[in-house]
Amino acid sequence: MSATKHSDSAPISASDPQPNQIQAGNAAAAAPVAEEVGFAECECCGLREECTEAYIERVREIYDGRWVCGLCAEAVKEEICRSSPCRPITTDEALDQHAAFCRSCQSSPVAADANEHLIAAMRQLLRRSLDSPPGIRSTPSSPSRRTPGDGEHPRRSLARSDSCFPTLAG
Repeated sequence: MSATKHSDSAPISASDPQPNQIQAGNAAAAAPVAEEVGFAECECCGLREECTEAYIERVREIYDGRWVCGLCAEAVKEEICRSSPCRPITTDEALDQHAAFCRSCQSSPVAADANEHLIAAMRQLLRRSLDSPPGIRSTPSSPSRRTPGDGEHPRRSLARSDSCFPTLAG
C-alpha cells in the first residue's frame, strides 16, 4: 500500500464542511454548529473566561454548580491529593480550601505601580548601605585577610576615589 501526495491543494472555503459541523444525512445538507459562547467567572480567583456554554455546564457539574478556571481546578485536584489518606477530603472541601487561599492572596496589599515599588526598594537599599559604618562596607565577605608576616605576599586593595553620590545629588 503506497501513499500518494496531492500536489494541487485547494484552499478551504467557508462552505466546506468543518469537523465541528453536524452531518445531517449527506454532506450537502451540513449546517455549521453555532456554539453559544458566554463568560464565566471563577469562584476562587475571579478570573473571567470566554467559554462555550457546554464547557461551562460540564465544569459546573464537576464542581457542584460552581465554575472554576483551569488553574484553580488543578489546585483543587492537588488539595485532594495532598489530603490525608486517613481522612480524604471531598471536592467541595478542597474547593472551599482553595477559595479561602485565593481570598487571602487577594486581600494582601499590592503596590499601585511596580516602578514605584522598585524605586522604593532601591532607595531603602541605598540608605542602608550609606548608614552602615565605612569599615563594614569596605570589608569583603571573604575570609579575613592575612598579614604580610604570614609568609604570603601582601595584597593590594583598590583605593577608593571620591564618591559619586554628591554628583548624583547635585
